Amino acid sequence: MLFRPFSNTGLSLSVVGLGTWAIGGGDWKFGWGDQDESDAIGAITAAVEKGINWIDTAAIYGEGRSEELVGKALRQIPVAQRPLIATKCGRVPAGNGEIEKKLKRGSVIAECEGSLKRLGVDCIDLYQLHWPEPDEDIEEAWQTLTDLKQQGKVRYIGVSNHSVQQMQRLQSIHPIVSLQPPYSMIAPEIESEILPWCGANDVSVLCYSPMGKGLLTGSFSRDRVQALSAKDHRSRDPRFNPPQLDINLRFVSSLQAISDALGWTVAELAIAWTLRRPEVTSAIVGARSAKQIEETVTAGDRVLNPDSINAIGRILAERNSELAEVTR
Repeated sequence: MLFRPFSNTGLSLSVVGLGTWAIGGGDWKFGWGDQDESDAIGAITAAVEKGINWIDTAAIYGEGRSEELVGKALRQIPVAQRPLIATKCGRVPAGNGEIEKKLKRGSVIAECEGSLKRLGVDCIDLYQLHWPEPDEDIEEAWQTLTDLKQQGKVRYIGVSNHSVQQMQRLQSIHPIVSLQPPYSMIAPEIESEILPWCGANDVSVLCYSPMGKGLLTGSFSRDRVQALSAKDHRSRDPRFNPPQLDINLRFVSSLQAISDALGWTVAELAIAWTLRRPEVTSAIVGARSAKQIEETVTAGDRVLNPDSINAIGRILAERNSELAEVTR
């Protein structure tokens, strides 16, 4: 497993981090289907055994269920081997499976206390604003995170899904240690402005969905997509439905030839592609079982060569051209 510096904290993170969005189960708006508890805990303990030293979660994942499972797994891991824990605030259950966007001070404090209890820890290693919504409240929420840090309830503070302009507003209150944005071959939007800004300002990028929610693993087909549970939010994602699905499956088929030539899996290729950028400290890889993380953690020591990067660029351009035709 390779490691990269985590901003200016003096810490290093494994270039693959474990994401626990999916283990929150299917009983909430952005669920991934039903989840077996023992499988979830097995994924977490296996990730640590394989060298992953940090885990990402959020209070809203499964309306607290993901954090509870992370807490149970932590109790099975020797103290000296326990990973760093990152979680988030700003999204709260609104009832009937809906989500409310709240960044007011009292709500953020209550979320932090709830996360500490579910995780079973005295201090959260990285506490993040999940989304910058409502936009007018981000300064109030960021000041609250700063205060929680001063109180010793969190070690470091970062943001997720924020724009450069929003991060600039927060920097005057307290430095941002990290940004967690979506980033993959099929979601490269952060390359033009966000990645350069983060690199220039020593903000570590912890990208999520590097495998495009599973599309870039090589394991999806039309039949598998059609079999997705109604509890799996991907069944409603345009990328998993025609006409985008057909374009994405053809793209992955082309990627297979490149990964085969390297002796890698398509999943390893997708993760390594995000890590080719020096601004990216770590790629968050989701897993719902030990088997899944064992299949992807190997990307932690994969480094793409220039020829492969160029080959990916060519077929990615073809995919984007096709996509533009059907979405214009």
